[in-house]
Amino acid sequence: MYIEIDFNSDEAIYQQLCNQIILGIATEQFADGEVLPSVRDLAEAVGINMHTVNKAYTVLKQEGFVKVDRRKGAIVSVDVNKERAAAMTKRDLQPVLAQGLCRGLSRADIHTLVDSLCDEFGV
Repeated sequence: MYIEIDFNSDEAIYQQLCNQIILGIATEQFADGEVLPSVRDLAEAVGINMHTVNKAYTVLKQEGFVKVDRRKGAIVSVDVNKERAAAMTKRDLQPVLAQGLCRGLSRADIHTLVDSLCDEFGV
């Protein structure tokens, strides 16, 4: 697993970590049932605080991307409830789409971007 943190970014480190793990799941770098590195191992490998990794794993659990087992740690286990996924995706996309529209992107531009991203994910 390759995680790259931008320490100069305005985005919180735990959020960067969450986003990279979600991207890894979407691109099949992480398979369902795969055990993620321990909090300590990942913190050491990336050079961040263990509490930051723990927060990221907690958020991923709350959002339905991992389950936490006391013996094994964080395990990839994506919640496939499509209604919940649609609601969460809509919630997350609204501000991003609004920003794009404010910056002059058209509906066609946005569709092209979404199609391009889906191609990158192999969907």
